[in-house]
Amino acid sequence: MNPLILEQETIAYQGSGGVSADNRPFGFRPAFRNTETGRVYLSRFADGRPAPIHMIDGLPDELVVTRSAAGRITSVKDSVQSGFTLNGCFYDRGEAARRVAASSGLNNA
Repeated sequence: MNPLILEQETIAYQGSGGVSADNRPFGFRPAFRNTETGRVYLSRFADGRPAPIHMIDGLPDELVVTRSAAGRITSVKDSVQSGFTLNGCFYDRGEAARRVAASSGLNNA
């Protein structure tokens, strides 16, 4: 996982409820899950403040693979998945999109 992958995911899920701007009104918060451990981390800026979008800068050292010369995180383990938390549960981007669609009455199923 790296910033380019996050950007590609954002483009792929734009307008679907699978990005922060679309699901924030429903109470979702951007987060990451380590699929190896199941541990969930809220998205944070490097200084620890909660971030309104997916930022790898605030992830803990045990997930970091590479850093820039300035110390910024440039990639994290492949086991890190972007998604969201809502009411204590983790949703991957697709699950969040489906939940938003259902909550919006846009789901015909």
